Amino acid sequence: MANTYTHIYIQAVFAVDVRQSLIAPEHKIEIYKYMTTVILNQKHKVMAINGMPDHVHLLIGLNPDIALSDLVRDVKAASSRLINDKRWVRGHFNWQRGYGAFSYSKSQVSKVARYIEDQERHHATQSFRDEYEALLKEFEVEYDSRYLFAIDR
Repeated sequence: MANTYTHIYIQAVFAVDVRQSLIAPEHKIEIYKYMTTVILNQKHKVMAINGMPDHVHLLIGLNPDIALSDLVRDVKAASSRLINDKRWVRGHFNWQRGYGAFSYSKSQVSKVARYIEDQERHHATQSFRDEYEALLKEFEVEYDSRYLFAIDR
């Protein structure tokens, strides 16, 4: 839309189905590049992308013309296809249903990007579950911990 100007920064976080550690270090760069292509093709900006073998963090400059839920669905679907087509896991790879999304001001972007880029060091002392619950609490998102992860069902 003409004369529309935005700065919308979102961190999206999602896990491998039942939190399995399936993203091998030797494949993660290719997976992240593929995700970046999907994001850029939808006219969003990638500020940071990283994760661990069981989850991914994306910091996105969001294009308001496309819903975040559609973007995350497309990123997860495309990266699942890549992983399955390349047969990088035994059986069938899936991302867990759902995701977390948290908004930031422009002044917070570099701090959040550094946090995402430093995932390996961060997770040496904190589990993904603890990290995710801390984000939900920090942003005052109501949730039932029994249903956060499929493995807990």
